[in-house]
Amino acid sequence: MADVLTFTDSGIYCPAGDFYIDPWRPVDRALITHGHADHSRWGMKSYLATQAAAPVMRHRLGDVSIDTIRYSETRQIGGARVSFHPAGHVPGSAQIRVEVAGEVWVASGDYKTVADGLSEPFEPVQCHAFITECTFGLPIFRWLEEATLTAQINAWWAANAAEGRTSIIGAYALGKAQRLLTCVDPAIGPILTHGAVENTNAVLRAQGVKLPDTIRVTPETKGNDHPGALVIATPSALGTSWGRRFGPSSTAFASGWMALRGVRRRRAADRGFVVSDHADWDGLNTAIRETGATRIFATHGYTAAFQRWLAEEGYDAHIVSTEYSGEQVDEADDTAAEPS
Repeated sequence: MADVLTFTDSGIYCPAGDFYIDPWRPVDRALITHGHADHSRWGMKSYLATQAAAPVMRHRLGDVSIDTIRYSETRQIGGARVSFHPAGHVPGSAQIRVEVAGEVWVASGDYKTVADGLSEPFEPVQCHAFITECTFGLPIFRWLEEATLTAQINAWWAANAAEGRTSIIGAYALGKAQRLLTCVDPAIGPILTHGAVENTNAVLRAQGVKLPDTIRVTPETKGNDHPGALVIATPSALGTSWGRRFGPSSTAFASGWMALRGVRRRRAADRGFVVSDHADWDGLNTAIRETGATRIFATHGYTAAFQRWLAEEGYDAHIVSTEYSGEQVDEADDTAAEPS
């Protein structure tokens, strides 16, 4: 039996449906798992994405042709039956199920198996073959309980506010920033946001995502305007003149990479909070088990180590080269160039 999905130099391709999933080069028909820049790129003739992912894609990509689909809705595309299922990564993110002649493959994009109160919770999808990320595919990566993480962030903010310092935390403009907003306590003080974060907030609020009140940082904003504030910035803004306007401050970075001591030191922030919108080691293994798949294709992340682990566990495991970047701690996020 021919493979349902193949791996090409343009992206993940379905011959039976003549479409690509998250292609990185321009193609005629692209099915998109979510709105992050490494999975949703400009230049496709047409796009298909979930109803919740489309507004952010339009915000980022401009006037492009996007058709939308509801979660679990089935659509026939050529010889393939396609449906989208929640991935738990960011609002609107999806795993894409493709069935051809009774053979089912799932391309997961990026995913997180633990509900965060923001994204549609991950749903395992039964399949024969599963394409998985493994950004954090080592046993060292195990995330804290959400309540513990929330308590840590709020305690840090409250202590800074009591001592007259602004709290500045770096987080990606889509997903991570809004997740922080849903867990912090607005009673501690005002919440300020970088322009790129606030632009994304506006898109998500317009589609019904509930977020606390925030104040956009403008060139006129000064630290003493908002004593005791929490500032949610893009990663690229930390340690720059943008952040220095707030006067005495404490800086933090929110990323799964904060689990590694060396990365925390390299970021030169006062605190590192282990927050990720990707599955940790246990989440990856749980997701794979629950699919019932026997063939696993590992894409971006610790692919070699994770493939070896899966093979030892009895899977028919393979490594696939893609242009997805996962969670990059040392690079500017894809919207950092927007107005501040």
